[in-house]
Amino acid sequence: MMGWNYFSPLGMGNGFFAGFFTVMFLLGLAFYVYWALAMMTIAKKLGYKKSWLAWIPVANLFLIPILAEKKWPWGFLFFVPIVNLVFLIIWMWKVYERRRYPGALSLIWLGNLLPFLNMLAWVANLIVIGLVAWNDLGRSSAITSMPPKRKTARRSTAVRKVSTGRTAKKTAAKKSSTRKSSARKTRKR
Repeated sequence: MMGWNYFSPLGMGNGFFAGFFTVMFLLGLAFYVYWALAMMTIAKKLGYKKSWLAWIPVANLFLIPILAEKKWPWGFLFFVPIVNLVFLIIWMWKVYERRRYPGALSLIWLGNLLPFLNMLAWVANLIVIGLVAWNDLGRSSAITSMPPKRKTARRSTAVRKVSTGRTAKKTAAKKSSTRKSSARKTRKR
């Protein structure tokens, strides 16, 4: 009976593959946790009450069309090859714009189609989804396509009171009530 030889090429190969798959599993788990945290944060910031759906493996696919202001059954398109990538780009475009980022950032997903850019596209998408989730500088960031809001000089309170009819009416009503109350006081004396 032969014993197991750990120094044989076959034994070393098995150890290498076991280590490789362990590392890949841990990387995949880390990416999943990062993606779920980012999608949950985006869902919360967009006002969706069931942001915890980002943690459920299949339900998180249905969260993307919901955040893009579509009905949840649209998520079934993620199970159709090629169509899923097209709709992912369209829906993420909308999600990015709702967070005040340029929708064109969703085109990075197209890098997954090219074999030599596949890993780079995944890393770029993780960076972008992290920015969209945790960077609230969407209004004034350099990567936004929307110009920042102009700050106008504040008008003085006197000008505001005159220009808004409601404030002017309240002022007139107060003056008339003050006159009436002073007239009542003079009658009582």
